Amino acid sequence: MPTISWQDFEKVDLRAGTILEVNDFPQATKAAYQLTIDFGELGIRKSSAQITDLYDKQELIGKQVIAILNFPPKQIANFFSECLVLGVYTDKKEVVLLTPDRKVGNGWKIG
Repeated sequence: MPTISWQDFEKVDLRAGTILEVNDFPQATKAAYQLTIDFGELGIRKSSAQITDLYDKQELIGKQVIAILNFPPKQIANFFSECLVLGVYTDKKEVVLLTPDRKVGNGWKIG
């Protein structure tokens, strides 16, 4: 991977948010959930997340996650994903969500 400058990193709007709602997404090509996430003063955003291997819908409600907010919306089937929830791929290609280790304010910036 090429190195990036600090100015490049500052262009990525990484924020913490809390998952409010989780729905199945049967129209997605790969198994996914539709998430509704609260980013505080930045508003409520929706995201499609391929996290069904390791997470049940009920355990995701109230979980804080890290997401990129300044990508353009991406249409996935009949759904528009408005942010990219971040995770780590395991050796089995399962996604482990990136989460703060302490509760933080919704919309707080990662840096």
